Amino acid sequence: MRLDISASIAVLIVFLILWEWGPGLLGIPPYIIPAASSVLKEFVRAYQEQELLYHTGITALETFAGFTIGSLLGMIVGYIFGISARLEFIFSPYILILQIAPKVVFAPLFILWMGFTVYPKILVAVLIVFFPIMVNVLTAIRKVDPDLINLARTFNASRWQIFRLIEFHDALPPLFAGLRISATLAVIGVAVGEMVGASVGLASQLIFAEGAAETAMVFVYIIMLTIVGIVAYGAVVLLERRVLHYLPKSVYSSV
Repeated sequence: MRLDISASIAVLIVFLILWEWGPGLLGIPPYIIPAASSVLKEFVRAYQEQELLYHTGITALETFAGFTIGSLLGMIVGYIFGISARLEFIFSPYILILQIAPKVVFAPLFILWMGFTVYPKILVAVLIVFFPIMVNVLTAIRKVDPDLINLARTFNASRWQIFRLIEFHDALPPLFAGLRISATLAVIGVAVGEMVGASVGLASQLIFAEGAAETAMVFVYIIMLTIVGIVAYGAVVLLERRVLHYLPKSVYSSV
């Protein structure tokens, strides 16, 4: 494990060295790829003069809200479809159409409906997060051993007891797999919404920096968006390890 961590840190150091001196050696102008030191200077300036932490907080809040709402909706709909093949047959074509439609095209519509508030960004994130969670929960419920359910019914188990003692536990590993994917997708959804129409948030500031041809500042906001995604993903992984501690490590994420 220590060797793997050391190797990972070494890769990062090599990357930063190449980033700092590589563009200059290759004759790439700074307005195309700025040096790492230039990005660091812009990071300090954004922190001191452009309320970097405030915009990061707005994006993080929108990401958390979109991820939470989308995940809850995905769990509920996935479970309902999992126990009712008829409802899945009726509604799945429309949900599939909604999933196939590019989420970017909904952002302007949501802004027309709700204005330049946080709600359009959250709603785009909800749409992106919903489908992976729904599919994973639906698949998990369908794969529950029917013999276990029949055995529980012979002991007069209620519907709630079957869900709590059998279905819920069987669905947890696939659910967390979907949550890991959705945690990063939520950041993408929020970024899309902010880029289409917003005055606050990391992606909105990225657009302003792009308009001013400040390439180094664009890199700053890209890095901050990436950090928000990493934190969201890491939080899900930590929660997964706490909840699924009774399972072998090979069952859940080791990242």
